[in-house]
Amino acid sequence: MSQSLVIDTIIFPPGDIYSDEPPLESDLHREQIELLIRLIKWWWRDRENFYATGNLTIYFSPNQKKSEEFRGPDFFVVLDTEKKDRKSWVVWQEDGKYPNVIIEMLSDSTASVDKGVKKQIYQNTFRTPDYFWFDPVSLELRGFHLVDGQYQDLAPTQSGWLWSQQLGLYLAVYLGKLRFFTPDGQLIMLPEDEANQQLQQANQQLQQTNQQLQQANQQLEQTNQQLEQERQRAAILVERLRSAGIEE
Repeated sequence: MSQSLVIDTIIFPPGDIYSDEPPLESDLHREQIELLIRLIKWWWRDRENFYATGNLTIYFSPNQKKSEEFRGPDFFVVLDTEKKDRKSWVVWQEDGKYPNVIIEMLSDSTASVDKGVKKQIYQNTFRTPDYFWFDPVSLELRGFHLVDGQYQDLAPTQSGWLWSQQLGLYLAVYLGKLRFFTPDGQLIMLPEDEANQQLQQANQQLQQTNQQLQQANQQLEQTNQQLEQERQRAAILVERLRSAGIEE
């Protein structure tokens, strides 16, 4: 019992509990979750006060039956917490913190739960401010924000984007994937995408420089041609003057 934490008369199990989640529905679901994790970690790479992960069990009750009553969110972010690796998210070992943002990936086998039971848990127990669900197949995207203890639908922009107050970012479908966008509408990219973009920009600048050099060389050649024409005209004039007996 030395490893257990006793508060009032409730005996909490040890906090060092492994996550216990089933396999994901498909490669499409796994790739989407991994993409969101990589994107937010890269975007916040200079921050040390958040935790972002996916398909990880959240233990929030000492009476919770592992793997039976509740599955962990597909993607979630906790703010104002230590940035470190974890085996699971154990609420009573994390100062009572619950996720600030949750995104569930819908599938045929989970959609009813994600839209029903889980939504109620996130609203009433977790009190998670921002909740979204996304279907990687049909591309259905819907979001909610907690207002006075109740989830209210988020109104999409004209482009169909949904604002996450907690992340300070938009969520939107881009090329068949759920992506993050900055408040001014810039796509948040992966590091390799940024590197490729920088390389493309460098290549474009190099091409522009080469074009400018070619134009400069053409102008120099034209100038040389004009000078040569002037020299030839001058030489002809001198020769005519000499023929006429007129010296320079």
